[in-house]
Amino acid sequence: MDVSLSYHILRVTEEAAVQSAYWRGKGDKNAADQAATEAMRNLLNTLPVSATVVIGEGEMDEAPMLYINEKLGTGGEKIDIAVDPLDGTTLTAKNRENAITVISVAESGCLLNAPDMYMMKIGVGPKAKGSLDLSKSLTVNLNQIAEALKKKPEEINIVMLDRDRHQSYVNEARKFGARVTLITDGDVSPVIGAGIEDIDMDILFGIGGAPEGVLAACAAKCLGGDFQGKLWAENEAEVKRCQNMGIKDLNQVIKLDDMVKTDKVIFSLTGVTDGFLAKGVRLLDKKAVTESIVMNAIEKKLRKVQTVHTR
Repeated sequence: MDVSLSYHILRVTEEAAVQSAYWRGKGDKNAADQAATEAMRNLLNTLPVSATVVIGEGEMDEAPMLYINEKLGTGGEKIDIAVDPLDGTTLTAKNRENAITVISVAESGCLLNAPDMYMMKIGVGPKAKGSLDLSKSLTVNLNQIAEALKKKPEEINIVMLDRDRHQSYVNEARKFGARVTLITDGDVSPVIGAGIEDIDMDILFGIGGAPEGVLAACAAKCLGGDFQGKLWAENEAEVKRCQNMGIKDLNQVIKLDDMVKTDKVIFSLTGVTDGFLAKGVRLLDKKAVTESIVMNAIEKKLRKVQTVHTR
């Protein structure tokens, strides 16, 4: 897979962001998501690749487009696609910060086909690579990460989704001495934030969507960071789904190289609303301005891109 594909992937998140931006603050998260999904799918279908959606909007009977195993492109190199057309649908509907459009592509057969269920996750940047062990307690991980980063406990910033299920972990992190940042939505972005030195984030931790976990793992791979996950079944049906995937032990820690089995990975995001990674779309007279991050694990490069789109 050639890095030149990065340009095409960037165009996909840009167009999805522009279309969903028209729905900012209108209180309709479904319409915002649909606008992003349609824009993303339409552009993906023009690319000279043979693409398979591995992480998408759901199973075929659950999603009209960008569903799992959907085939896209005009033909060419076989690639896997992981998408979250709008990471932050509620954020967009309420015009709050940090909504983004996201896509990652990799060599065919190299991305974990994660079921639509929860996953316990932990992600860090390059300096803490190798310090994670999700089979151990949060406190053990915090100690190992702080040592790798050469930071005092009070200098560590750990990001979690603001959910009741995380309260015991919040208490544990604060007892350790760390600062805890609680976010309402969007747990892909903090993994990227942890990999960028001038952003005050060190760790993403907690229970969130497994598909988003694979996207976060792709980002960590591109940044040279680290990521681990454990599938978190809530009922017997989800246990069976894991077993059908070949995961018999739900305590099995899925490491970064098991989620993303190649360095031939490209990742792109574009801001929909203003956020710590990218500014939101500026809708101006007859043009739109987008800000994006596009990166790849082939070169281990991150590019920040501003684009003016004449409408």
